[in-house]
Amino acid sequence: MNKLKRHLSVANVLSCIALFVALSATAVAAGKLAPGQVKAVNIATGAVTNPKLKNLGVTSSKIANGTIVAGKLKNGSVTNPKLGKEAVTSGKIKKKAVTTNAIAAEAVTAGKIGPESISAAKLSSSLYLQLIKNVTYVNGESASNPTVAKSAEAVCPVGKQAIGGGARVNGELQDVAVTGTNPTSVGSVRTGWSAFARDVDNVPGGNWSIEAFAVCAEL
Repeated sequence: MNKLKRHLSVANVLSCIALFVALSATAVAAGKLAPGQVKAVNIATGAVTNPKLKNLGVTSSKIANGTIVAGKLKNGSVTNPKLGKEAVTSGKIKKKAVTTNAIAAEAVTAGKIGPESISAAKLSSSLYLQLIKNVTYVNGESASNPTVAKSAEAVCPVGKQAIGGGARVNGELQDVAVTGTNPTSVGSVRTGWSAFARDVDNVPGGNWSIEAFAVCAEL
């Protein structure tokens, strides 16, 4: 103790007090950092983890454009409730991103298909051939006279085929009957519709005619 007292002086005591105060101030400063005092370069890689971020601490205004890419999103993290109305536009969907498996059953209804959006090029060739296009109605009539048997043919326009037809007797109807009506064909192409009728008594009477009708369309 005596040896310690011999080394103590006013200067030594004041120096120790000053050092203590300086160290205390540094500790307080470290606990109370001024705004902007901690820079990005002062933060170690991986030091800011999820548990160290307060709820809603990272807002949209703090995220730079293009910084959140697909590789940084976990599967299923972006759900429908997290998307704003009209947030996903056609321009934000890459080509072939919406596949058949990604579309729910019956999700694409008639109301969601624009007018004339399904063209012939988007239909299978077998289905397109089954469609009826550019329907035309034509007729053909025989002469009107007392002849016992008559026939008539309704011929479809070029490029169209008969998809249906019928017959009708005009004029004197007593004892006259339709005896046949059928499509007229050249090979496998139905070119029109024919009709046949006759006086069942085989006795000429008043004037009458047979008329054939055809429903034609592009196939």
